[in-house]
Amino acid sequence: MTSGLDGLRPFTAAGAPRVLVLATGGTFDKEYDELTGNLYFKETHVVEMLRLGRCGLDIAVRTVLLVDSLEMTDADRDILLRTCLSAHEERIVITHGTDTIVETAEVLGRGLSGKTVVLTGAMIPYAFGSSDGLFNLGSALSFVQALSPGVYVAMNGRCFPWDDCRKNRRLGAFEPAR
Repeated sequence: MTSGLDGLRPFTAAGAPRVLVLATGGTFDKEYDELTGNLYFKETHVVEMLRLGRCGLDIAVRTVLLVDSLEMTDADRDILLRTCLSAHEERIVITHGTDTIVETAEVLGRGLSGKTVVLTGAMIPYAFGSSDGLFNLGSALSFVQALSPGVYVAMNGRCFPWDDCRKNRRLGAFEPAR
């Protein structure tokens, strides 16, 4: 599914590069079923988040997957890599679950060149209202415009090269791997 940001007027200069946002699910897009207490996926929240953030960039949004990153397979990562390789855009943001974001970044880092790709996620679902997802998405959009080609992970205002990043599960934060 591809979606523009209808109703928003881009504030970027004419000819500014378009950014592709690929949604893959993760905590970012989870919904809460009040009857069962389960988390599930309905659709991505990215378009709504960009609208609320008054994003002025030229952006295309595409849902590639809606899965918990713990359930993401090698085949899913291959789909994501092929999607990035075939994209016309040179700047790509990927929303992803934080549990395996580093593994996906490694696959993309080893398989891509000439594009700037920033993966980001959230520790709390956007639907909960107190999510870090909106901030992380905004940060990723800024990083993807400023960084040289490569694959990066952006969380909580910090950005890491794909091969120097890990999730510190004790702290619930991302940090350099070395």
